[in-house]
Amino acid sequence: MDADQIAQACAQQMFSHDNVSRTMGMEIVHMACRQSEVTMRVTAEMLNGHQTCHGGQIFSLADSAFAFACNSENESAVASACSIDFLRPAKENDVLTARAQALHQGRRVGIYIVNITNQNQELVAIFKGNSARLNQAVLPPDQRSDS
Repeated sequence: MDADQIAQACAQQMFSHDNVSRTMGMEIVHMACRQSEVTMRVTAEMLNGHQTCHGGQIFSLADSAFAFACNSENESAVASACSIDFLRPAKENDVLTARAQALHQGRRVGIYIVNITNQNQELVAIFKGNSARLNQAVLPPDQRSDS
């Protein structure tokens, strides 16, 4: 498998066990090495008291895109720190897209930026995530390209 095929296999493996992302209606629309693109439609259940999308829902979308990107090289990784800047509200029926991209990926530590936009390509939020690798594979042995 090439690097992008490994990324796609890792994302599918993770997504199949990711109840949160699936329950929130997220879809992986693009995967490549150290990159991901994940979408989510804002539903009525995601609205806060101001009738805008709850920040935690937007954070979860960004966090999922970050997770798929930082695990895309078949190296299990978890978040060590994350932050988000909210720039504009998202409303019911908006389709949000989180695009994650590595700024740095070392042997153990990675830094990723996730831009979250709406269907009008307006920037809704910017998320920064730091990852730490766990020294284990994402894919089971029968799916690895090195077995």
